[in-house]
Amino acid sequence: MTKTLIEETPMNTAVNVVWLKRDLRLSDHQPLVQAIKSGQTLLYYVFEPLLINDPHYDERHWRFVWQSIADMNSQLAAFNSRVYLYFGDAIAGLIEINNVFKISGLFSHEEVGLLSTFERDKSVQQWCQAQDIVWNESQFGAVSRGKKNRIDWDKHWHQVMKAPLEQAKLSDDVLASCTLIDKLFFCSFPISWSITDDFMLKGGELWAQRTLQSFLKGRGKGYHFDISKPQASRKSCSRLSPYLAWGNISLREFYQTILITRSERGWKRPIDALASRLHWHCHFIQKFESEHQMQWRPVNKAYNDLMYPDIHCGLSVEERLDKWKTAQTGYPLVDACMRCLEQTGYINFRMRAMLVSFLCHHLLVDWRLGVTHLAQLFLDFEPGIHYPQFQMQSGVTGTNIIRVYNPVKQSLEKDSHGEFLRKWLPELVELPNEVIHTPWLLSPMEQQLYQCQLGDDYPSPMVDINETGKIARDLLWGFRQRFTTKKEGQRIVAKHVRGNKKISKAKKPQQLKIAESD
Repeated sequence: MTKTLIEETPMNTAVNVVWLKRDLRLSDHQPLVQAIKSGQTLLYYVFEPLLINDPHYDERHWRFVWQSIADMNSQLAAFNSRVYLYFGDAIAGLIEINNVFKISGLFSHEEVGLLSTFERDKSVQQWCQAQDIVWNESQFGAVSRGKKNRIDWDKHWHQVMKAPLEQAKLSDDVLASCTLIDKLFFCSFPISWSITDDFMLKGGELWAQRTLQSFLKGRGKGYHFDISKPQASRKSCSRLSPYLAWGNISLREFYQTILITRSERGWKRPIDALASRLHWHCHFIQKFESEHQMQWRPVNKAYNDLMYPDIHCGLSVEERLDKWKTAQTGYPLVDACMRCLEQTGYINFRMRAMLVSFLCHHLLVDWRLGVTHLAQLFLDFEPGIHYPQFQMQSGVTGTNIIRVYNPVKQSLEKDSHGEFLRKWLPELVELPNEVIHTPWLLSPMEQQLYQCQLGDDYPSPMVDINETGKIARDLLWGFRQRFTTKKEGQRIVAKHVRGNKKISKAKKPQQLKIAESD
């Protein structure tokens, strides 16, 4: 047997395994750097039925992941390597690798995910210990595992964001070859994942960088003006959220790249506004990391006693929820947002908040009944942001301002010419600007004139928001005054609010002075 064949014999091969999760990139990847430094490395991604069948996820997510891995493979092809894909239980995939090769070490980022992934990781840890395999987990962004309070949290965030990018030195010598990977069990995957949806952003590092560069080449200059507008924000916002959620670009690389542009004429305000939101990005994920129970209960436990009515405005819970999900509320901006989300996976932050407010305030539906539906629709679904935000917008934290959004007021202010409404509600396309926000005010003659029969072409409003808004405000403000709510609010502030918040807020981003990477 030749030397080459001996080296290609799997049983003689020890590999480090980099378990890819929501970090689907090769750039600024600490686990990959560490694994390569200690030996031959195999990149591993597992499509888990645990998550594929979870109600938070939709096929759009797995298509994005598939595209992201295809992009990684196109880069790895230069080194005769690729990501090993497995379909099944995460441990089963590791057993397959360990049976064919010998796993020297397991490397991954810490995962701030749903309870199911936390339980899965505990099982993986037990398996690693039984196999005498060391699992090296790297910190996710600036999120600290097990942190009990926010002492020095801001300082830590800035240290992480200013640190040099961690770039792996890729080569044929350190990456498991395609020939070796071919020895592993080959899994089949749904063909639909490989079919591009032209309405959705495409996954992968390449597209993350293209999107970021297009933002910095001009379309981002209106970021701070357009961020709340449903149509204009689609161009002026960074649109990097799915790439951050699935790790096609690290938050640090994103942050450092935008600060380079800050000193250029006309970029200070938009970059400052965007940089502050990247800071909030980690803040919310840290909140979920520190109190993951908010996946199934209000972060303010006093709101466990808040009772949502079975019947509200003559409609059952099921009827209210269904009309909200299917864009049949009769409020154009609410319905347009839901249809836009269904088709593109994206709407801006203000419209997301309005959707949650309409469900939980005007319809008085328990936030837990709507939280997975929006998770399915958000291409950028990130558990650590989704749950804290959903609870904040539904008014069950006891520490944030209660905002009961008026969808008509939002529509008039943020889409005054009805551009967004006409795009997603073609049945209203003939309506003039004066009435497109309130089609229920059309007279029977106007309905004929504009070819929009209420009840046939477009639904009448399912509730009177003037009435439901008052009911919601009375309910939520009354509940907020309770002793138990305030006491819980104090606990939340002590645990999740930064002690040096005012100092941090006043400190604007500065041009980075980044140390040389080794």
